[in-house]
Amino acid sequence: MSEDQKIAVVTGANKGLGFETCRQLAKQGIKVILTSRSEEKGKAAAEKLQAEGLDVTYHQLDVSNPSSISLFAEFMQHEFGKLDILVNNAGVWLDTESSVLKANLETLQKTIETNLYGPFLVSQALIPLMKVHNYGRVVNVASGAGQLAEMQTGYPTYRMSKTALNALTKITGNELAGTNILVNSVCPGWVKTDMGGANATRTVEQGVDTIVWLATLPDGGPTSGFFRDRQPFAW
Repeated sequence: MSEDQKIAVVTGANKGLGFETCRQLAKQGIKVILTSRSEEKGKAAAEKLQAEGLDVTYHQLDVSNPSSISLFAEFMQHEFGKLDILVNNAGVWLDTESSVLKANLETLQKTIETNLYGPFLVSQALIPLMKVHNYGRVVNVASGAGQLAEMQTGYPTYRMSKTALNALTKITGNELAGTNILVNSVCPGWVKTDMGGANATRTVEQGVDTIVWLATLPDGGPTSGFFRDRQPFAW
């Protein structure tokens, strides 16, 4: 790879939004590190994109495992010494109860572990590689389900985890204000993925459009924001 080629890391990328994000970033000439918890599924996904002539490589990363995150950060430091783009896409939807009054604490803990602690620890581990050359784009894949402005009932643990992820975005973005590291959240909409289901109204390509836009913002672009369809979205 050339010295000026940008490097992106996408978590939870063996399928769905993460997989398509890898494809679209790689089509822009970006070297993409596709990560996933399952090595078998992740390698298969990377090989599929490689067969399309795209510069995508695989590395195992379980965002719910702090040791896995530390090992991955060491790999990135040793292999590249920098990072340009981080897409915190890995997420779970484990709700079986629609009522917060009946929700299981273990479900909340497992959901928070992946949907909040994961991006929190991955950002702590990898943003220093952006500071090396004062360039970075961090995209946290949130959801309208976590939007406080229009918060409804149903799938309470998922909602709380995504609201907390938006808080992480706001705090991190504000802390990095004045640098060229931009941190934003995105609501991809209701997308036809394993999580979204067959009745979803958006294609995967439509879902990743704003993710890729935020991942490739020009210098001076927005930060500490929440976006949907490339437009500001109420918190």
